[in-house]
Amino acid sequence: MSDTRTPHTPIARVLALSVALVAVVGVIVLAFSWPSITSEPRDLPVAIAGPAEAVAQIEQGLDEAQPGAIAFTEVAGRDEAVEAIETREVYGAIILGQQPEVLTSSAASAAVAQLLGAAAAQLQQAANAQAAAAAQAQGLDTVPTIEVAVTDVVPLADTDPRGTGLAAAMFPLVLGGMAGGIAIAFVVIGAMRRILAAVVYSAGAGLALAGILGGWFGSLPGDYWLNAGAIALTLLAISAFITGMAALLGRAGLGLGALTMVLVANPISSAAVPKEFLPAPWGDVGQWFPPGAGATLLRDVNYFPSADWAFPLLVLTGWAVVGLVLSVIGHFRTAGGAEPDAEAAHEDDPATEPAPEPARA
Repeated sequence: MSDTRTPHTPIARVLALSVALVAVVGVIVLAFSWPSITSEPRDLPVAIAGPAEAVAQIEQGLDEAQPGAIAFTEVAGRDEAVEAIETREVYGAIILGQQPEVLTSSAASAAVAQLLGAAAAQLQQAANAQAAAAAQAQGLDTVPTIEVAVTDVVPLADTDPRGTGLAAAMFPLVLGGMAGGIAIAFVVIGAMRRILAAVVYSAGAGLALAGILGGWFGSLPGDYWLNAGAIALTLLAISAFITGMAALLGRAGLGLGALTMVLVANPISSAAVPKEFLPAPWGDVGQWFPPGAGATLLRDVNYFPSADWAFPLLVLTGWAVVGLVLSVIGHFRTAGGAEPDAEAAHEDDPATEPAPEPARA
């Protein structure tokens, strides 16, 4: 009598799988916790204007209070500082003179706006101390009080006063792009049909999500059509890359594409904090991936129409084109469910019955 019992998994394989799963969990925890643990301001671009002596004193004082946090850029005056903020060249500005003022931009980063608000309090305290010393030296009974105004040049929308909606929207977009790419890779057969599915899915999802995030939640206060386009391009960049990798490498490409977006690109996307908060060069590297470029483009579309959108647009377009080209290159591969276009092009043709054999005499 033969033994039909299923053989047990070898102990070596069990141990190897367990160790591999431990490594996977470690990588996931590291990828999602490392950016927040190491997050701190580094070389934040901030404009400064005023008398040279006063500028030097403020730069030295703030650098001593927070070493390496701010990288000052000297500008001619308030108007130039405002322009630099609106074009996203700087996060804020310090204006010195008879009426000192600190300019912030909570739409660019609430964290940096809070940091500059604290700097304004320090500046006001130092200015009043200097005024009191000068009055005492001159024997004056009345000490003038100096107030440092804080102006939010580009504030967040009233419907999203803390900016949490805009920051939180990015990870669902990454998951949406992944889900679309994986579903298309599994269900749709034929390179050109996969490309069509990715484009239609991204466009439709862009229209729907712009309505939800903007019209319903109020997280995207900008133009609906611009938001829909930005979301659609982000989804296409992610989903097309995943379907392209699946067409080229099969199941392995599918996993590699998804892991690239979730474990590499998303943690360094700087969707929640400025890229300067991440250790160099990861903040800049993150802007070359779809999640980082998509987050930057969405912020620019909604709050910074004067900013240069060229870089995030080129990055997203580049990833989308690469993904679509990979789908074409890998069209002849059968791995991962793909089949040659010659077969896919005729899969909807009506079936034909084989011709009957002629009758024999």
